Amino acid sequence: MLTRLLALGVVIGVAGWWLLASGPTTAVEPGTARLETSHRVEPGSARLETPHRVAPGSARLPASPEPPTIGRAEPGATAGITQGRPTAGATAAGPSGLLLPVQGITPTQLQDTFTDARSQGRVHDAIDILAAEGTPVLAVADGTIEKLFDSERGGLTVYQFEPGGTYCYYYAHLQRYADGLAEKRAVRRGDVIGYVGHTGNASPDAPHLHFEIHRLGPEKQWWKGESLNPYPLLRGEQALP
Repeated sequence: MLTRLLALGVVIGVAGWWLLASGPTTAVEPGTARLETSHRVEPGSARLETPHRVAPGSARLPASPEPPTIGRAEPGATAGITQGRPTAGATAAGPSGLLLPVQGITPTQLQDTFTDARSQGRVHDAIDILAAEGTPVLAVADGTIEKLFDSERGGLTVYQFEPGGTYCYYYAHLQRYADGLAEKRAVRRGDVIGYVGHTGNASPDAPHLHFEIHRLGPEKQWWKGESLNPYPLLRGEQALP
């Protein structure tokens, strides 16, 4: 009896072992059932955002504008003659279109000295525009330098013809001419042609520009013409006749 029970126990043990050994097993893939570790980020994915790289030549800050050049001459301009079209104190004179010939002077500062008496029974036939020695003298209009003359009374003078040859503008008592100024040289309205002085018979205590306007005759002689009063023309009160 005991022998049978032992044999039965052995059979049951063997059967149980066989069942366990032959039953389905689940293979564990490498890396599974591990303790959870930090998530590995694939190369190039889920990176921390970095500052945007700007492609060369794109999205650049705008370049600073080129600084303007002061007093740049027009193409073909004569070296030495300032062609900056002076704005500081350069005042147009209404209907006549003439510029005040002394930089920094306004129409209200002008005085009408056209009929003032002068020595030897002469009449002035001009206006005197007081200004500091060396103040720029400006061409009142476009034209041509007809004559540069050093006279006993007028000192260093400029005779300028306008393009139509109808009028002559006369500037006297200049301290000096603008560099490069020459006879038959074209100038434009606003060009610096000289500087206020006291040459000739002007007083050193009162430097000024002596300015005349002549209406030329048919012969177009720079020393001869009908005198016109510059005062109302430069103040904008009337046009050239």
